Order: sequence, then structure tokens, then C-alpha cells
Amino acid sequence: MDDTIAVRHLSLAEILEGLDLVRQSPRGAGTLELAVRRPSSGEREVLARADLSLKEGLVGDSWSLRPSSRTPDNTPHPDMQLNVINSRFVELIAGPDRDAWALAGDQLYVDLDLSFDALPAGSRLAIGEQAVIEVTEQPHTGCAKFAARYGREAHKFVWTDEAKALRLRGLNARVIVAGTIEPGDAVRLIGRSSR
Repeated sequence: MDDTIAVRHLSLAEILEGLDLVRQSPRGAGTLELAVRRPSSGEREVLARADLSLKEGLVGDSWSLRPSSRTPDNTPHPDMQLNVINSRFVELIAGPDRDAWALAGDQLYVDLDLSFDALPAGSRLAIGEQAVIEVTEQPHTGCAKFAARYGREAHKFVWTDEAKALRLRGLNARVIVAGTIEPGDAVRLIGRSSR
């Protein structure tokens, strides 16, 4: 799948109208709705199963090849292995087509409250039978591609105080325990690290 899918751009009023459903995302226990691999820039592969690795993040994703301006030597940032986004928000701005969701550029799409209150940095989430990820302090920010794909109003909205508190643009995480995951798996808060 490439990024040429057309998505209707919502007005700010339409986004605000749909926020109640997003605010009702389950807290502490939810569901993995979509897993997406980004093999190279602009490419997306919606996966029926995905492997999470301590070293690679989502296996086959290009994270491990992407330089980061947030590390001293421009190597991939270890606390930005995975981008996780709220599936209700993506469905609001992209519609029900999951290929359109994948254009957001995140790897994991979850029906779960991702707000700072619900998941402060250090929160650990079990996904499926084995995998565990940890929310990191690194902020997940939107980019010009997000605006082009979902519209200027959606891009502006994710920068509002409310949207930032809810982490509607998503969060960064790293793999703590490797494992295989698939859409439909439970995602549950299992504690917080002490680091």
C-alpha cells in the first residue's frame, strides 16, 4: 500500500463533534485494532500478525534505519521504536478504511485511552500473550505529511492543549518483552517502570 489513498478532510467543527467517542476510549484495558509496518518512506503494510523485537521494534519496520536528530550520533532513538495512536481518533479523521488509517505513519493503532493521565511515561502495556511495551517520555509530534493526508484542521487540532493532553497524535514506546501480536489482541496496563 502506498500513500495515495484519498481521505476527506474534516472541518474543525466535525472533529470536535466526534471527540466524545474518542474521550470514551477504554482506560487501562483495550484492543489492538491495527498493526502497520513502514518498510521505507511512504510505504505502509497492514499486517495480520506482527513481531515485536527488543532490537528492531516492529520487525521489518524502517525505524532501525531512520536517523534521529534527538540522539547525539543521529542513530535511531531507542525510546521512539514504536508510534502508538488512538484508533478512535484515527477513525474520526480518516474514516473506516483501515488503509487510510495506516497513512498516519504509526505502527500500532489501539482502542485505549492514551492520555498523559492514563499512561504517564513508564507505563507498561501487555499486548496479546507475550509482548510488553513501555511508554516513553519522547513526544510524538505531527508532521507536514499528517496535514497533507488528513487536512490542515486535523493537523492544527492535534496541537491544541486538549489534544496534546489526550495524546491524540499518539505516543512513543519501546519494546520491553518481545512477542507476536495481531489485531484483536488485548492491550492492558500492567504497571509502571521505576526508571
